Amino acid sequence: MPIKYHQTSQEFHLYNDHISYIIKLLRNGQLGQLYFGARVPDRADHGYLVENGYRPMMSYVYDDYKFSLGNVKQEYPSYGTSDYRMPAVELKQPNGSTVTNFHYISHQIYAGKPALPGLPATYAEDDSEATTLTVTLRDDLTDVEMILYYTIFTDHNAIARSVRFVNQGTAAHQLTTAMSMNLDLPDDDYDWVQFSGAWGRERQKKVAHLRPGIQSVGSTRGASSHMQNPFVILKRPHTDEFQGSAYGFSLIYSGNFLAQAEVDAYKVTRVQMGINPFYFSWKLKPGESFQTPEAVMVYTSEGLNSLSQAFHRLYQTRLARGYWRDRERPILINNWEATYFDFNEEKLLKLAKQAQQLGIELFVLDDGWFGERTKETAGLGDWWVNRDRLPDGISGLSKKIHQLGMLFGLWFEPEMVNKNSDLYRKHPDYIIQTPDLHPSQGRRQYVLDFSWPEVVDYIYRLVAKVIKDGHVDYVKWDMNRNITECYSAAYRPDQQGEIFHRYILGVYKLYDRLTKAFPKVLFESCASGGGRFDAGMLYYAPQTWTSDDSDAGKRLKIQTGTSYCYPTSAMGAHVSVCPNEQVNRITPLKTRGDVAFFGDLGYELDLGKLTDDELTQIKAQVSFMKKYRRLFQFGRFYRLKTPFEGNFTAWLVVSSDQRHAALGYFKMLNDVNAEYRLQRIPGLLADQEYQVKEESGQDCGCYYGQELANIGLVVSDAESEQSAATKQVTDFYSRLFTFEAK
Repeated sequence: MPIKYHQTSQEFHLYNDHISYIIKLLRNGQLGQLYFGARVPDRADHGYLVENGYRPMMSYVYDDYKFSLGNVKQEYPSYGTSDYRMPAVELKQPNGSTVTNFHYISHQIYAGKPALPGLPATYAEDDSEATTLTVTLRDDLTDVEMILYYTIFTDHNAIARSVRFVNQGTAAHQLTTAMSMNLDLPDDDYDWVQFSGAWGRERQKKVAHLRPGIQSVGSTRGASSHMQNPFVILKRPHTDEFQGSAYGFSLIYSGNFLAQAEVDAYKVTRVQMGINPFYFSWKLKPGESFQTPEAVMVYTSEGLNSLSQAFHRLYQTRLARGYWRDRERPILINNWEATYFDFNEEKLLKLAKQAQQLGIELFVLDDGWFGERTKETAGLGDWWVNRDRLPDGISGLSKKIHQLGMLFGLWFEPEMVNKNSDLYRKHPDYIIQTPDLHPSQGRRQYVLDFSWPEVVDYIYRLVAKVIKDGHVDYVKWDMNRNITECYSAAYRPDQQGEIFHRYILGVYKLYDRLTKAFPKVLFESCASGGGRFDAGMLYYAPQTWTSDDSDAGKRLKIQTGTSYCYPTSAMGAHVSVCPNEQVNRITPLKTRGDVAFFGDLGYELDLGKLTDDELTQIKAQVSFMKKYRRLFQFGRFYRLKTPFEGNFTAWLVVSSDQRHAALGYFKMLNDVNAEYRLQRIPGLLADQEYQVKEESGQDCGCYYGQELANIGLVVSDAESEQSAATKQVTDFYSRLFTFEAK
């Protein structure tokens, strides 16, 4: 069994073929952290790793001055008993004290992995895939128990962690900090890598070397946000995409979060991740419990591509679930940029018929089909069809789309309401708002109080009826406003710190009910683009709209940044009109398609305004994607060159059997009289010969995998020539190569 407990040394060793994680009961009964990294041999005692000598200006637990929590690496620390660093737990007691002392009571080791009630989490389909350790600790003063969960996967270099608090006493307490994980590392020689941005430029890679003090990212918006992502990396300074050590930390959660690294005076690095303690408290009543979200930790010694591939494989197969988990995703056309709010059934069917002739498989009706929704100021919350626009209803339109041989999809924004809506007029108390304060404005809409089960039930009934009656195959679930004036009339004053978390639990509950009621419907998460692109959403919706910015040049950075944690199968990637709506850039249709291949391909433009040549190109793109769709969406993804480091981007996907591959090679700005260029191609079978072709069908020759890995493929272009044959080499230029084993 890949978790061993050594009774004499009171040590736990979690291991598989890739990694080891070693923890130990300390002198005071708390858990200490000894090691996390590459697999090491099991031994009975690693106690030599506990260093805890006398240090000036520290405090000590015992009178012999030989044990200070401030000097030792811990598993789940609290504040107030000689550790002055940031705690993982804080429990406010009726007398106002927050000092706790959780000590070991018992542990269990068992095959498999438990589910987390009401929360998304990784899972094991068979008990042989994972082994779980639970360690129960108790604070005698409050009678609160803390259960630490650790699951190590047999075939993944990953450990999943979470914490459950149970009040076994007679008094209520306020849980004000409850992180999902804590990891104390023995030195600080790391680069901190975060993925930050804003609307239209999500998940931009930012790197800085650790320094004394705290480095952190987080959200207090009620969603994981466009601005920060609940995923960070600690890597050694020399680590790059192909070599070197790195740790990745991902939170499977969609609400307010905090991820931070604290470097102390002795260069110990404390990594924490979980619900953001800001504006959080949870009333832990006698007999009740609280479960934190799950955090996943990955270690690799083989570079950042290896780290990302570990997350991709785990999240594709043991986080995403259901009918669409392993299935190729349909190529869609979305009407939004073709019609906006100005549509009727005739316009929609004309667009659908044009798309069907090009081989597109799914027609998606976006915003504006319901209530009085002719503009963004009205109708949200009234999830019934507008018969003035669609006289035969959603069911009538859906039937006509299905008769074309296409799937039918529909846009919802179930978490929001307009003031100008029947729902608001009937239930103004359903929105999140603070009493006696004017609620702030945001996109002319308000956030429904999903912390209140009655509100979730109301929305479920409306949305489920539309999906069922309309025979809907795909749902785009949007969310276009963050939470302000966070307060719920459904809860007592001493529970208002729970509302942000209860809101997300309500979102998860609605997702869970809908996905169970309609298991074959493909859900795509959206939040003004990538404002809630996190692992929590992937548990319910196997793909997410990556960004509202569909410009191919910007998407190179957005999709590259996203790829550090999330697989290509999770990324909605559309071809839109030029000049691009967001940045007004003109980009070749080929480049737009080549970028969008590395995800879930779709189109978002008015096909009726395209030239015959453009329609021919799109038809060829659709055909090409169908042929290589499984490779693009489920192949092993490599970043060969990244747009954060230069003018070129190179993405590679390789099939699981290593017999097929595709390379996208992108140049942002043209150059003149440039150097010759070779691109090495990893991941292929060394002794296998491959036929290499460009997307157009042009033969590039046959090469062995070993040649491609060690010498490379010639990717020089003719940008320095000015003959008629080479004028196609422009700014925002792309090439796409396929590799087929002979």
